[in-house]
Amino acid sequence: MRFFITAHTDIGIRKKTNHLCDGMGGLAKGEVASASVIEAYVKWFENDFPHYVSDGFEKEALFKDWDNIASQMNTKIGAYGAENSISLGTTLVTLLIYQEKYYIINIGDSRVYKFDQRTNVITKDHTFVQRELDLGRLTPEEAKNHTKRNVLLQCIGASSVIQSDFYDGKVSSGEVYLLCSDGFRHIITEDEMFAQLNPGFHHSPESLNKAAVYLTDLNKYRRENDNISVVLIKSE
Repeated sequence: MRFFITAHTDIGIRKKTNHLCDGMGGLAKGEVASASVIEAYVKWFENDFPHYVSDGFEKEALFKDWDNIASQMNTKIGAYGAENSISLGTTLVTLLIYQEKYYIINIGDSRVYKFDQRTNVITKDHTFVQRELDLGRLTPEEAKNHTKRNVLLQCIGASSVIQSDFYDGKVSSGEVYLLCSDGFRHIITEDEMFAQLNPGFHHSPESLNKAAVYLTDLNKYRRENDNISVVLIKSE
């Protein structure tokens, strides 16, 4: 199985900066928080992942490593905020594909989708609205326009304790995986995503990139205020 990948990011129509991890817009220095978390996971991939390849891969050990990084970064970013009298935080979603399986950690409301014959939302948001949906106190229709739809229950750096969610599953050929910040999917529908990201339409990173740019521009045309980051992976 082979893969190709593309990424696209845009500051949007209102913000002046953008972050691959979604630095919290209502908090100061979101770019500091997101950059710190990215750096920590890149360092893990460069220094630690090779040992998983050479010494034997264990899902439990992988998730423990990732959870430890998230907890350490939560403490570090929280301490930075306390020292500088500011509040800052970031969401996190990470996807690793290895030996035809995917592994995900999620904190916050960035998301991972899988497109095969339909649109599949793999991760679950850590938001007030998602909690109310799970408890049956909101309907999906009410949730779409709820005044608290962007209120996070946890994020790295602004939560006293974080609880990471982990997901894993099989990867098959002819699938598209989407990682995105919440600004990417507020205004467009899942049907519109599928129309552009249907795996049968894409056989090159250039094709995927055009779809990412189109959907980003559609968000901006509809006046999405948040910044937008999207990563796309196609399996063949």
